[in-house]
This record gives sequence, C-alpha cells and structure tokens, in this order.
Amino acid sequence: MPLHEQSLPYIRSISPYQPGKPITQLARELGLDVEKIVKLASNENPLGMSPKAQVAVAAAIAGLSRYPDDFALKKALAERTGLGMERIVLGNGSNDVLDLVARVFLAPGRSAIFAQFAFAVYPLATIAAGGEPIAVAASDYGHDLDAMLAAIRPDARLIWIANPNNPTGTFLPYAQLKAFLQVVPEDIVVVLDEAYNEYLPPAERVDTTAWLGEHANLVITRTFSKIYGMAGLRIGYALCSAAIADLMNRVRQPFNCNNLALAAAVAALDDYEFVARSYALNRAGMEQIVAGLKRLACRHIPSHGNFVTFCVPDAAAVNHKLLTNGVIVRPIAAYGMPDWLRVTIGSERENSRFLEALERSL
Repeated sequence: MPLHEQSLPYIRSISPYQPGKPITQLARELGLDVEKIVKLASNENPLGMSPKAQVAVAAAIAGLSRYPDDFALKKALAERTGLGMERIVLGNGSNDVLDLVARVFLAPGRSAIFAQFAFAVYPLATIAAGGEPIAVAASDYGHDLDAMLAAIRPDARLIWIANPNNPTGTFLPYAQLKAFLQVVPEDIVVVLDEAYNEYLPPAERVDTTAWLGEHANLVITRTFSKIYGMAGLRIGYALCSAAIADLMNRVRQPFNCNNLALAAAVAALDDYEFVARSYALNRAGMEQIVAGLKRLACRHIPSHGNFVTFCVPDAAAVNHKLLTNGVIVRPIAAYGMPDWLRVTIGSERENSRFLEALERSL
C-alpha cells in the first residue's frame, strides 16, 4: 500500500484552503511590477498595522531569544472584556482557536453544522478532526438559523456561526442570534466567529461577551488580523467558559503566539485612534465601491465587513483580466458561488484602481 494511503481517509479528503493570491506571486506569474499591483483579496487593513503596535514590535525584537509569555495580552483582554484570564485562549490567528475547538469536541461519529457560503475553515476544521460537516442551505446568502436548528442530529457537537459572515458579508441581528442560543441544546457548542465585529457601526454593536455567563456552550472568537492590521503576525483569541478554555489549552501547542505578535496586540488594543481611522476609511471605501458597482450594473450583497461580494458574468474570465491589470480580488467559486467575486475595501486610490480595472475587464 502506498504510504499516503496509510493516512486517515478523511484527511485525504480535505481540499486545502486557498488564500488570496500574494502580490509577489502575481508579479512572478505575469512579470508585473510589485509596486504597481493592488491586492484587494484578503480583507487586510489598507492602513497597515497600528503605529503603537509597530513601536511595540520594534521594542520586542530584543527579547526574541526567549520563549513567549502571554500574560500581558491575556491581562489586557481580561480588562477589556471583563472576563477572567482563565476564560481566554490565545491562538496563532483566530483560525488556530477554531481548530482547537474542533479538536476538543469533534471526532469520527460526531457532526458539526455550518451555513452554506460560510467561512471555508469550518468544514476544513471539522473534517480534520474526523467530524462530519453538515452544510445548511443559506437564506439570502446568510445563515438560516431555523434550518440550522432543524439540522441538529443526535451526533451533533458543534455549530459554526460567522457574524458578520465571510465571504458574503451578511449579518445576523443580535436578537435572532440570542434567541437561537436559548434553544440550542446545552451539550452542543456554538462558535460565534466575530472576526469582522469592529467594522459594525458602534451604535449597532452588542457586547456578546455578556452572553457567556448565561450560555456555557458559547465560544466567541476574534482576531487582530482585520481592523488592527496584524494579519502577518497571526494572533487571535477565544472567549469562553473556564471549562472549555481548559480543554482547548490541553491541545493547544505550547507558545503558539510569538513574542512580536503578543507585544503588538497589547499595544494595538490601546490604539483607539487607529481603530477609529480604520473604521472611517472602511465606511468611506464601502460607499465608493458600492457606488462604482452600481454604476457598472454589478449586483452585490450588502456587506457588514470590510469587503463586498459582487456578481459578474463569467467571473473567472473577469478575474483573470483583473489580474492582468495588476488588481487582485478573491474568486469564490470554491464556496459554491462561481459567478461572484469578493473585493476588499482598500484606500481611495486602490478602490479607484479596482473600479477602473473592473470596467475594462467587463
């Protein structure tokens, strides 16, 4: 028997996650000038990283010979959320903590429920842990909570929910989500992925951490990769009961968050001015992109994140033309949306480049 066939069948069945195309890769493939390429494929912050975080990274370099100490970040998050440090789990990006939850609660013979068009990592993490992924048909490209409740089987142990959702940008009203939590069986863990939470209007945002006291089966995940602009440092976290955190820490890799990321995250939490600028830039850019899509008669899904998903005829061909024009967006055919592309909100100049290139490509 070939060596690779001795691996577990469900591992061989996984289709690896395909990230947004890196700028350097496109430059190599098409011989383009790196400086002239605009990347709007991975929902990165066009302002870069928080200035306070940059200073913290520079200062932390001197300590790279030592293993990390995550105490300062856990303490800062505890103060910010009002939760005890024992209820916080840090990860190498929020994807890491999603994987930890799957490893703790899933195995062959157990299932996990997620919505059609939801984040690709949910089925990947489910399958990698040996669980069976159950995709529930979307409602207007978003989560159908009633259908997700109906999909619960006796072997269900986990429900994945992204709010706002990636890649569609849809949003579940908090009242609906709270009502859903009230009726989900207590022995099923509900993961609420809030990677794009900071892009919601502050007046519309609800502090879901307050729900943790009432729902011991709730796990909230967040990241520093989006509005904080730290995608390259890879750091995220989970908020949950002390009991679930203890289980996640049993399977978590030692020192899974590096010194630079920890220092940057602590500093970024206090950079309110940077977060406010990032939010304002995203709101203005969203208006710019949506207006341009409407002018070009491209249907789009109203978004609550830092990206817009839009429909074009022959999306694969349009995407190729955009690439030849030095503009990288995200094709999402792998999500079952072959006629759609997703574009990250960039700077005003980047947004203009995208819209000009899209008009030529159409």
